[in-house]
Amino acid sequence: MMKTATLGRTGIQVSRLCFGTLVLGPLQENLPVEKGADLLLEAMEAGIDFFDTAEIYGTYPYMRRALKRNAGRKNITIAAKSYAHDAKGAAKSLEHARQGMDVDVVDLFLLHEQESEYTLAGHQAALDHYLECRQKGMIRAVGLSTHCIAGVLACAERPELEVVHPLINRTGLGIQDGTIDRMLKAVKKVHDQGKGVYSMKALGGGNLMGSYAQSLGFVLDLDCVDAVAIGMKNSAEIEANRSFLKNRSISEITMQRIRSIPRKLHIDPWCTGCGNCVELCRQKALFIQKSRDGSPKAEVFSERCILCGYCSRACANFAIKIF
Repeated sequence: MMKTATLGRTGIQVSRLCFGTLVLGPLQENLPVEKGADLLLEAMEAGIDFFDTAEIYGTYPYMRRALKRNAGRKNITIAAKSYAHDAKGAAKSLEHARQGMDVDVVDLFLLHEQESEYTLAGHQAALDHYLECRQKGMIRAVGLSTHCIAGVLACAERPELEVVHPLINRTGLGIQDGTIDRMLKAVKKVHDQGKGVYSMKALGGGNLMGSYAQSLGFVLDLDCVDAVAIGMKNSAEIEANRSFLKNRSISEITMQRIRSIPRKLHIDPWCTGCGNCVELCRQKALFIQKSRDGSPKAEVFSERCILCGYCSRACANFAIKIF
């Protein structure tokens, strides 16, 4: 049986393991829709009933297909996110999610990547729209996602926000404004208020795969975290995460399958080309070149990269992943 938890005082019960769909879509693996849906359905059959997506991920078609094939056999909870800042954009984003996944109700709808009380104030019109839609039954709970301690603390000051999706891993990789200890203090505050917490980046975007058990165990052991969202791109990763959540062990056969999967350094489209990673790389595997729109972006010489992950620590925008 998959372990479950209730997201704060929302009354929404979910599997403690949440499937992060970013990895499936065009920003990362860009799997064919049917293949991505196969993995989502496999996760559902393994007991995972909580799925995280976002407008920018481009994974609504994957969810739509998987939900259709699931055909009501299992109740599924979906979290979607949007960068919309005004009421018109918020309405468009919510409708995009509902139509894109062919659902009447989006369980959790989050303001995407809020940095502080100031960015939250700048999205007030969108937030007001989502709250109205919650009253109408189109959304079950409203919240925010964040890579920032200040974003979590902003959520603490807003009783209307019921769920927070913060970046948490044992090293603090990707936290933009402080340490993991400070992040956990902020997360404990919102959790004690009764807000639901489901974390992201437990494995540091793949950079902590070398300490998989220690890293995933760290987040699962936190009393202030209800569920953990992890990206999974193949059957072996679904089985490994499911098994670890169940009994903190993974079969050697599954581990061999995971080790046999080729991995690569991935640089997200939002890289600003600052060059910090290039300076840090001892293998001289990174370089800066202009992208199609003329802006600078880091690129990698794959034949030189040893997948050490050190470069990710130099990236303020958490744009460097290993998967």
